[in-house]
Amino acid sequence: MLRTLIHALRSFATTHMVPADAAGAQDCSGTITVEEALKAEEARLAAQMSGDVAAMQRVFGDDLVYIHSSTAVDTKASFIESIRSGNVKYRSMKRSDVKVRTYACIAIVTGSANFEVTARGQELSLHLLYHAVWAKRAAGVQFVSWQATRVMPK
Repeated sequence: MLRTLIHALRSFATTHMVPADAAGAQDCSGTITVEEALKAEEARLAAQMSGDVAAMQRVFGDDLVYIHSSTAVDTKASFIESIRSGNVKYRSMKRSDVKVRTYACIAIVTGSANFEVTARGQELSLHLLYHAVWAKRAAGVQFVSWQATRVMPK
């Protein structure tokens, strides 16, 4: 039974897994500071709320994975398009309990947030717990991942 499971897992990994270097991973270099990560995060929030597509193009990594609290997943292109088109409008993005951990060229920002969003005409008030991941690259500090979980009222 165990051999069958191991064989099945090996077969799956061989046919479905992509080596990290082939998955569009981009190099990061140097050391990101807490201050750099927080400054970049503030710039990102301002760009999202104002709909500043040029700023989002600069600060979002090409490999961005944005996982919404609804479980919808966006890429850099699809996320920016949702804001550019007006389908999504961030009216307010307030964070609290923010903590930053740095690991060489990577920073992980965690915290709580209250977002006021209009999505496809629906007004949403979201209380979230989140992770935002930043990478220091040749192009500057870039936003590469977001994952948010909705906190349900007690």
